[in-house]
Amino acid sequence: MSKRRSALPSALPLLLCLKRDGHALPLCGLGVPCPSPAKVENRPRNMRITRLAPSPTGALHLGNARTFLINWLLARQNNWKIVLRIEDIDGPRIKSGADQQAIEDLRWLGLDWDDGPIYQTKRLPLYQQATHRLLATGHAYPCICTRKEIELAASAPHAEDGAAVYPGTCRGRFSSIEAATASAERPPAIRFAVPDKDLIFTDVFRGEVTINPARQLGDFVIAKADGTPAYQLAVVIDDADAGITDIVRGDDLLDSTPRQMLLYQALGMAGQTPRYWHLPLIVGEDGRRLAKRHGDTRLSHYRDRGVPASRVLALLARWCGVGSVQHIALNAMLEQFDVARIPREHITFTATDDAWLQSAQISAR
Repeated sequence: MSKRRSALPSALPLLLCLKRDGHALPLCGLGVPCPSPAKVENRPRNMRITRLAPSPTGALHLGNARTFLINWLLARQNNWKIVLRIEDIDGPRIKSGADQQAIEDLRWLGLDWDDGPIYQTKRLPLYQQATHRLLATGHAYPCICTRKEIELAASAPHAEDGAAVYPGTCRGRFSSIEAATASAERPPAIRFAVPDKDLIFTDVFRGEVTINPARQLGDFVIAKADGTPAYQLAVVIDDADAGITDIVRGDDLLDSTPRQMLLYQALGMAGQTPRYWHLPLIVGEDGRRLAKRHGDTRLSHYRDRGVPASRVLALLARWCGVGSVQHIALNAMLEQFDVARIPREHITFTATDDAWLQSAQISAR
């Protein structure tokens, strides 16, 4: 049977090497040598840096806005630097113009930043080089398993969310990328080999967290079969490069933290591991994370209907523990915000909340 070629750039050419002065030199994209890993520039020793990182897979909604707002409030109250990053590497899901829409939405609320926007698609060589390094040090391996095969594997355990935990079928199976490609007649994905040990970390908002990522999460993909870097690897490289010290995000990403901490360790950057703040989510009346199924909760939807930003900020202020008001300015919220008053449980967005927001545009006409 003849070998098929992927129409997209495969992981294979990204991991081949040239020889220069007896040393391996990884290739990127079109055979151009990868640059050296970006290093954090010298900065004041106590400077703390955070990031706002929207993904242009869709428009920002009220749940996203509340997380970004808390991140911004923490930063501006404590003189942190803010970096804006656009996480745009998930090609098939990226929506044209959604990056500019996100920037417009953030500015409409009054949020600003000090650096950026930085686009992940402009940084692919760095992710490719990191993948090569993890393969070379034995922290990663090629995997030819399909998602269906993993789901059907009798030995595959399942995570708390019901997703199958990868059972390690391909770990140690292939001696090289070429061997995996020849076996499957298609490029492999690259997985990180998760060590079987408990990982303990302190979340600033939630407290101490203990997890065994090998048993609860499994070996995870760091590069897809088409050569696209996966989220977990890309954000670690970006955060380390920007010197990020504090990551504020929803607790639906809590499982990402041990994966990212392991990547920091494997890449020799354990000392740069940031502090993590995982916030309770905004959910719909069915208890699930706020999404399209709960109606149109996009910021642009309310703005286009004439709802002023001060009204949206008032709802977000209530969700941040600031208090109940009809309208609020961002500067006033900055003065009143206290992270200790953020509700500790998930917050439910109701039809009453939606009607309350929309009543402002009715009275404004």
